[in-house]
Amino acid sequence: MKLNRTPISVSEAMNKIMDRVTVMEQESVPIHDAQNRILAEPIHASHDVPLFDRAAFDGYAVRSLDTEGASGEQRRTFRIVGQVGAGQVWEGSLHAGEAVRIMTGAKLPADADAVVMLEQAVEHDGAFKIRKPFEQHEHVSLQGEEVKEGGLLLKPGTFIHPGVIAVLATFGVSEVKVARRPLVGILCTGTELLQVDEELVPGKIRNSNGPMITAQLARLGIPSRYYGMVADNLECCLGSVTQALEECDLVITTGGVSVGDYDYLPEIYHELGAEVLFNKVAMRPGSVTTASILGQKLLFGLSGNPSACFTGFELFARPALLKMMGAEKPFLPYAKAYLEEDFPKPNPFMRFVRAVYESTPIGAKVRPAGFNKSNAVTSIANANAILILPGGTRGYTAGREVDVLLLGAEEGVNRWML
Repeated sequence: MKLNRTPISVSEAMNKIMDRVTVMEQESVPIHDAQNRILAEPIHASHDVPLFDRAAFDGYAVRSLDTEGASGEQRRTFRIVGQVGAGQVWEGSLHAGEAVRIMTGAKLPADADAVVMLEQAVEHDGAFKIRKPFEQHEHVSLQGEEVKEGGLLLKPGTFIHPGVIAVLATFGVSEVKVARRPLVGILCTGTELLQVDEELVPGKIRNSNGPMITAQLARLGIPSRYYGMVADNLECCLGSVTQALEECDLVITTGGVSVGDYDYLPEIYHELGAEVLFNKVAMRPGSVTTASILGQKLLFGLSGNPSACFTGFELFARPALLKMMGAEKPFLPYAKAYLEEDFPKPNPFMRFVRAVYESTPIGAKVRPAGFNKSNAVTSIANANAILILPGGTRGYTAGREVDVLLLGAEEGVNRWML
């Protein structure tokens, strides 16, 4: 089968994919199962927050008018007439020169309108003195100052992380609507592949792409189904891809997308009647990355080379999957950084280099993570970012500001504390 392979830009490839993504149907889940899901409904405040005027610090609730004129030379004395803790309500009345001992978060007594912090008073024999006046509402969190009843808290498309869970719980939302997570089928092609636990033999390599993609999906909370390794045989490959399409919402294959005699994925797309969105991208690594669609199901043909496979997933499959789940921001986080070392190799295509990104007090910096050919594995393990180098006839020198895509944020260095 003769292929027409005309490279398109990375942005054009992304747009072709994202334009064809279909958002999954909705389902309701308890909030303790909602982590890493995408909110499918707006959430509005069911009440004011705070629900009442409350103390912002531990201290003494007072009437601000009783503090007028207080100074170091003319201190004001207050008599403590009660105490109220968080979750309690003090029902009494405050008169001139009286105060109530109050804890952070406790409801302010009806007559009080300011709080004297513990550090601002010295208590002795049931009384304390102050040496400064206090403004109305000083050290007080006012009812509704954070959000008013009916206010929009969370928009559809919000990624549900622990902070979002806290908001849901605060407003009594025990169950939320989310888009269903897509089930992804994974298929690795290549007669040269061995299982992870098999001994190496001449001409063979262990399959790293299957476990890697499974882990990339798991990091997003997306379930997958592994269809194993398939030898370079058209009939076997076609059967496995057909099964995966029947059982899954999206299919990712690795290998078999190049132009070799045993690269059958283009022929499989033809046999299935799938529409090929693109079959070459002006990028390195992963120029042979392919995307097609059958009905409403996307098929990603990623390179068999590990680094190219990893990059193709992060650039194209990841945002497509997050959009399927309704994400408002499906792309990798983006940053600027200064190149820490020379990258002399020119390339006509845009380069995506596995890299180490570090934020320091004097600015962010980035450097290649190691050996960076498309078949490299170790640089993937060492990378926490992808360095973007536009195509051109020259390399890049240290000190140049470059674009960076940030990968998982599981690790960090406490430079900000130094």
